[in-house]
Amino acid sequence: MSDDYVEGMFALAPKLAQLGSALNSSWLHERATQLSGVSLERPALQVLGVLQASGEPRRIGEIAAEMRVEGPHVTRHVQRLERRGLVERVVDPQDRRARLIRITPLGAELGTRYRAVVLSWLSQAFASWSDQDQKDLVRLGSRMVDDFLSFLEQERTHGPEAPPAASPADSSHRTARNGEVRRADQAGVA
Repeated sequence: MSDDYVEGMFALAPKLAQLGSALNSSWLHERATQLSGVSLERPALQVLGVLQASGEPRRIGEIAAEMRVEGPHVTRHVQRLERRGLVERVVDPQDRRARLIRITPLGAELGTRYRAVVLSWLSQAFASWSDQDQKDLVRLGSRMVDDFLSFLEQERTHGPEAPPAASPADSSHRTARNGEVRRADQAGVA
């Protein structure tokens, strides 16, 4: 690991924290809901985003894992969304005793309206970037998030006994594997 890399990552970390704070700020959510005409709490919009991105009904536990929260938190928001007709419970074809959560057309429409506002802000913020820079940002940003979340999950589940860090050659394997698992993460922008 070069000194330039270490110094660069040291400088990047607080910037990533600032970006995360900005994307999760109350102001951004309130302004986006106002402009989109969508009056839902942030977690409810995240549930809709996960369901939209997956393109298929999901179990509560799967939604919770994507959102990185506990199941009961998702259950409360699903119940509220269900009462508003934005999601519905359907039978799991793999296990007829279980129920999956499916987004309704109205839920998809509200999620799309909210996300369109946030995506327009991102488009405006990066409008001066070249097409290649924008593509690189999406590619490398997605890879960075996938690899770091995979690393953190490994640390969380294995602790100090975790295998040594993967070599750079292993990185593309982790990213591809996580790309399968994390498809729905592209849903929630805010």
